[in-house]
Amino acid sequence: MSKALQFGETVEGYDIPVLNEREIRAAAGLLFLLLFTSVLIVATTENFLLLKYAVTIFFVDILIRLFISPRFAPTLILGRLIVRNQNPEYVGAPQKKFAWAFGAILSAIFFTLMVVVNSFSPITGIICFTCLIFLFFETAFGICLGCKFYSMYYKQQARYCPGEICLPESRQAIQKTGSGQILVLLAFIAFIALTAMLFNDYFSVKPYDMFGINTPKQ
Repeated sequence: MSKALQFGETVEGYDIPVLNEREIRAAAGLLFLLLFTSVLIVATTENFLLLKYAVTIFFVDILIRLFISPRFAPTLILGRLIVRNQNPEYVGAPQKKFAWAFGAILSAIFFTLMVVVNSFSPITGIICFTCLIFLFFETAFGICLGCKFYSMYYKQQARYCPGEICLPESRQAIQKTGSGQILVLLAFIAFIALTAMLFNDYFSVKPYDMFGINTPKQ
């Protein structure tokens, strides 16, 4: 197979093909922004135009990743340009291919129902929400939810995971959470709940236009 069309990159020191997790996270962020914006427009205006474009882009992009090469996927190219000055963080290509295959199935169903059949239903809603969750976890936390199923399906541990989470090593001191921090988190949650109970009516009042910029002239 041509090096340009192989799934993953050959990097010295790694005995399996790898991908750059930084550009994958950037690409996931771009897709999340597009899909989330499209859903907001549907929710507020019931206009599905941008969502149909978003579903098409998502579907075609992931097909290119799987059946041609991640090297030529448009969102990954954009991601590479965005993070080109950052040191790469390598992740094993096999688990990413597995995760993207799962994403391809979801996007194929979504594309068929939304674009080809021109319909919406709880099925498209669930698929859209699932895709948003997967993309958000990837871009915000660097957690590939689809990769979690790789080890379960193949009965073997994935290799070269972001943040070395595949290695069964104990966490470093800076990663551990103390009881005091947990108490602060619980107290903050209680503060939010109490604020909602006491000030919900006050917060619900629409702000007035301080400078009268948007106030209709008499």
